[in-house]
Amino acid sequence: MDLQELVRDQIWLAPYPVKLAGARFEARMTLARRSDGALLVHSPGPMDDALRGRIETLGRVAVIVAPGNFHHLHVAACQRAFPDAETWICPGVERKQRALRYDGILGDSAPPCLSPDFALAGVFGRLMSEVAMLHRPSRTLLLVDLIENIGDQTPGTNWLLKACWKLFRMWNVAVPAPEYRFGWRNSAENRATLEKIVSWDFERIVIAHGDLIEHDAKAIARRAWRLDPNVT
Repeated sequence: MDLQELVRDQIWLAPYPVKLAGARFEARMTLARRSDGALLVHSPGPMDDALRGRIETLGRVAVIVAPGNFHHLHVAACQRAFPDAETWICPGVERKQRALRYDGILGDSAPPCLSPDFALAGVFGRLMSEVAMLHRPSRTLLLVDLIENIGDQTPGTNWLLKACWKLFRMWNVAVPAPEYRFGWRNSAENRATLEKIVSWDFERIVIAHGDLIEHDAKAIARRAWRLDPNVT
C-alpha cells in the first residue's frame, strides 16, 4: 500500500483494494498524529514490511483502532507489526474476532490514549455499527461506513459495484452504507448522535470507501444523514 500525506505532519492515508462477492472497490487506512507525536492507526489495512517501515519513519504507533464492526480483518496483522500499541475496538468486533487481543471497547467517552486529541461518538444499526472520531488538531472527521462516496471519479471500482450502487441509488452521491440505510436502530437516538457529530469542528471527512470529502463537509454530512427536514 502507498502512504499518502493528506494534512501536513498530521494525517496520512493508505488505500488498498477490496473484493466482495465479485464487486471491486477500495478501502482506506488512516494514520493520525497525537499531540505527543505518537501515531494512531485507524481501520488498519494489509500490513507488509515496507509499509511498516514507512510508518515507523513517521513516529511511534501508540494506538490501533477498529472503528467499525465491518473493519477489523487486518487488526491482528497491525498488532504484530506494532506490538506495543494499545488496541481499541468498536462494539461488536469482539463477537466477530473472538481471539483478538484488545485493551478496551470504544464508546462516547474517549479513553486516556485518545482523549487529548479525539472526540468520539458511537452510531449503532441492526447490522452495522461504528464509532466516529474527530481528530481535533487537523479538524478531520474519521468515518468508515457512515458515509460512502463512490461514483464516476472513484478509482478501483468495477461494473458490478457500479450496477449495485446505482440500484441502491448510491452512485455519485454521498450516503451511508446500505447496511445503515436499511437497518437503522433506535433512530431518534442515532439522529441525536449524528447531530452531535455534525456540531463538531471539522473541515474535511476521511471515509473508508470512496472519494474524500474536502469541501462543504458539514453540508454533505447533513445531506447524507438526512438531518434537514427538506432533504428526502
